[in-house]
This record gives sequence, structure tokens and C-alpha cells, in this order.
Amino acid sequence: MIQHPYVTEKATLMAEQNNTLQFIVDVNDTKDKVKKELEALYKVKVLSVNMMLTPKGKKKAIVVFEEPNAATELASRLGIF
Repeated sequence: MIQHPYVTEKATLMAEQNNTLQFIVDVNDTKDKVKKELEALYKVKVLSVNMMLTPKGKKKAIVVFEEPNAATELASRLGIF
């Protein structure tokens, strides 16, 4: 389950340059589960999902989108930009 977008200066740069967004997700989530949930919730095509644990023990999903500028468009819909 996606909890919230992860917003930092670096994450914002990645959204603009690499068409990626970062989300904090449930620790038990898998890449496939996050991909399906994002595609269903926001009607976007996801190219890949990478997962990592933050130093605070939370799980972060780094999501790359297929369509050009999909990350910046979704970020503006979510109120990040």
C-alpha cells in the first residue's frame, strides 16, 4: 500500500530529469504490487520499480514511468510541484 510521496530536493530533480517519482510504501509490499497499485490509482504506465529501505526503517519505492513527462504531470496532480 502506498503511504505517501517522498519529496526531497534530489527526488524533485529525479522527477524532472529521469521521469521518476519516489513513494514511501508498506514494508511488506513487492515491486509488482506497487506497480499495479500505481497504475490502477493514477492511470499511468510504470516501466520499473526499485525498492530500498531508508535509514529510518521505511521502505521507499523509486518508480520510473513509461510515458515522457509522466512523473512531472503526476507530481503536479499530487501537489508536489
